[in-house]
Amino acid sequence: MKDDHSSPPPCDCRESSSNGQEGGDRPPDQPCRTALASYRRALVAGGLPREEVAGCLRALHLMVTDRDSPGFMVPVPPETASYAALAPLQEAILERRRTLRATRTTLAAFEALYADVHRQEQPALTRLSGEAVISKALEAGVAGCREQIRTAQPGGSRPAGVLREALTRDLGNLRRGIRQRTVYQHTVRSDRTTLSYIEQVTAAGAEIRTLAEVTDRVIVVDLDLAFVPFSDEPHQALLVQHPALVRFLARGFDEAWARAVPVRPERAPLRTPVVTSDLQRAILQAVVNGETDASIARRIGMSRRSVAEHMRKVSEQLGSTSRAQLGYLVATSGLLDG
Repeated sequence: MKDDHSSPPPCDCRESSSNGQEGGDRPPDQPCRTALASYRRALVAGGLPREEVAGCLRALHLMVTDRDSPGFMVPVPPETASYAALAPLQEAILERRRTLRATRTTLAAFEALYADVHRQEQPALTRLSGEAVISKALEAGVAGCREQIRTAQPGGSRPAGVLREALTRDLGNLRRGIRQRTVYQHTVRSDRTTLSYIEQVTAAGAEIRTLAEVTDRVIVVDLDLAFVPFSDEPHQALLVQHPALVRFLARGFDEAWARAVPVRPERAPLRTPVVTSDLQRAILQAVVNGETDASIARRIGMSRRSVAEHMRKVSEQLGSTSRAQLGYLVATSGLLDG
């Protein structure tokens, strides 16, 4: 069966491809020309000397040793060779799939454990919808207070009904030794209903201060939980129980508290020079920023008519004939300096 024809040197498809030799520009799923030529010669001649058989043909089990002539190799039909060539690969794939299924099953067990533990934990954020739901949650949260309640209330004067409900709750907390600090806007100093509430709670030990502006409503109970608006829509709140977020809200309140002016109803006048200056500065700064009377009224917590009256007096003082001119004159008058 020896082949008398000259033959190309045997090749290894991997080396040929990587070295840029024969087969280096072939698609990775195609055999090299040397292997195809060697296999054709083996089929025609019935076999080839071992040294002339390409390594890839042996790897694919397309050429096997001739038992009758150990120095020669004979070709094997591809269908027969495929079993020997593919069986290890198929077994490896099956083993990988078994490993994949086992890993998924193991992770699923841990996922169930993780979910079970977190179901038992209280959620860090809870949306509260509806006045009754918010009221009940607030009542329960305040009832569990151990040391201190921080409250920021924007919007100026508060409705009488809200203050009556708050008064009963707040006096009860003060009697059991809870420290209560509240920041309102300066404009509550002119509201008799709110002042009556302030007189009663401060007499019981509450601390009240005011600022020209209070950015948003917040209630912080100890450092355990807080209530903040969920959106601009009424009766939508968010119960916060994440420790880091509660601490953040408490620090924000404390910074506002440090800048606020104490309210002492037993002392007159309530409109101190500092309060008057704060209100004036906030209103004039809003004018410079181009805000409307309605926008200023909402932010400062006073009526639109009061804002308009204040603008009229400042316009007369500076000799302004238009809103645009008033903003310019305020900015250049020095009224916002200091």
